[in-house]
Amino acid sequence: MALTTKLNAVNIIISVIGEAPVNSLRGTTVPLTAIQAEDVLDETNKAIQSEGWHFNTEHEYPLTPNASTSKISLPSNTLKVDLDPSIYTDSDPVQRGLSLYDRKNHTYEWTKEVKASITFELDFEELPEQFRHYITVKSARIFANRFLGSREIEGFALRDEVEAKARAIDSDSENADRTIFDNYSVLRVIDR
Repeated sequence: MALTTKLNAVNIIISVIGEAPVNSLRGTTVPLTAIQAEDVLDETNKAIQSEGWHFNTEHEYPLTPNASTSKISLPSNTLKVDLDPSIYTDSDPVQRGLSLYDRKNHTYEWTKEVKASITFELDFEELPEQFRHYITVKSARIFANRFLGSREIEGFALRDEVEAKARAIDSDSENADRTIFDNYSVLRVIDR
């Protein structure tokens, strides 16, 4: 079975309100409902990826200050950035737009490279299939609710969404290979 494409996802979303499938998401003949469904899909995709998952978060990602401005620019698809406070004790970094700002020292200027944990927004087709399905099902529920406002449809869709989310979480946890020893505070308690 092939992976879910964005076109497949939009067709699933519009089918919830009884619309016929579309052949393309580009062109002048795309129905308004398909355009609206794609907008909801994009919105839901970003919201779910913003939570930060194993598949879209990179740790110890090097960020280097610009040689002339000393400013650190973040990649354009950055959703969330964080630096380890136990390592970077002399700063309080936060994302402001696509720049790294130091709240503690009130500046955008950085003197050296830093290693960050960054959550990236990936294209729909780059996601694991379990997340494509979860995002599609959640988008369908949101779309149907906005378009029809039907409690019955929302109830059925919510049950599907909960199941899809559970499969996505299970898949992400399995790929992350986490253990209780990944967190120092847990290890410290066990090691007493």
